Amino acid sequence: MRVLVTGHRGYIGATLVPMLLARGHEVAGLDSGLFEGCDYGGSLVEVPWVRRDVRDVTEEDVAGFDAVIHLAALSNDPLGDLDADITYDINHRGAVRVAETAKRAGVARFLQSSSCSLYGAHGNDYIDESAEFNPVTPYGRAKVLAERDISALADDDFSPTFLRNSTAFGFSCRLRGDLVVNNLTAYAVSLGEVRLKSDGMPWRPLVHIDDIAQAFVVLLEADRERVHDVALNVGRTGENYRIREVAEIVGEEVPGSVVAFAEGAGPDARNYRVNCDRIIELFPEYQPTWTVRDGVRQLHQAFLHHGLDVDTLHSARLTRIAHVREMLADGRLAPDLRWASPVSAVAP
Repeated sequence: MRVLVTGHRGYIGATLVPMLLARGHEVAGLDSGLFEGCDYGGSLVEVPWVRRDVRDVTEEDVAGFDAVIHLAALSNDPLGDLDADITYDINHRGAVRVAETAKRAGVARFLQSSSCSLYGAHGNDYIDESAEFNPVTPYGRAKVLAERDISALADDDFSPTFLRNSTAFGFSCRLRGDLVVNNLTAYAVSLGEVRLKSDGMPWRPLVHIDDIAQAFVVLLEADRERVHDVALNVGRTGENYRIREVAEIVGEEVPGSVVAFAEGAGPDARNYRVNCDRIIELFPEYQPTWTVRDGVRQLHQAFLHHGLDVDTLHSARLTRIAHVREMLADGRLAPDLRWASPVSAVAP
């Protein structure tokens, strides 16, 4: 298939693009280039791409593709909290714009990268795809709205699928140090302290980026009737953990590290324990394999191999909110997170 991946130069895209190419798909990208310079321990596999903000996507950008995989978004709660309206503008209205434009251009398949964050505050019992949404952040609420409005576009000619990813972890050459497993492991390696920033009691479903990428490939290649207007939790039911349990795993896997609480650590309203059985039952070809413990081991070895200190961990290179704040401060980004000066749409 000829596939356009938006946000292909980000954390998940860096893993997904090579996987799609290995399956024989023709891949192109669309990315604003917001996180250029955030490489760690490797480099991206390059494909033809257009530098474009999703809020400005055109029919020409998406014409001729069999499918669009939409990853591009402000990628976590701290970044989403920077300005709630910009979060809605990109993660909700921008996502819908991409979907509407793809539909007008005749693209038949649309895979939306959604999130289990839309479940929000849900207590300690397992929930599945039928659970009510109770998001507690602009990031989570924007994902709810995007699913609602993109689903409304579904018809005989346009087939959206929604992948509600568990919280991601694992190594990528566009590594994010602001995700919980990555962050706790990085603190353990760089500081000798597994630093909890909450009381550690909330539940989270966790999934390795390799298993997220595999889910996109499987659903892309599945027959249309199996995936039409379907929402699926992505991960494994057995990979739900309290944050404190993750910290304990990190402490066990990184020699010499101890579990500690950061100053001001307190309750976290985000609490969801997610059943991911449906995707495996409906798509037995989907075989997620990673555990959190495996991911901690992978990250530990990567940090030792490539080097990691506290300054790097907190730097704009690994922390998305720090990167954006730095570009706002030096005038490279306008307040709406578009480029302050015109940039070429033709990728270098």
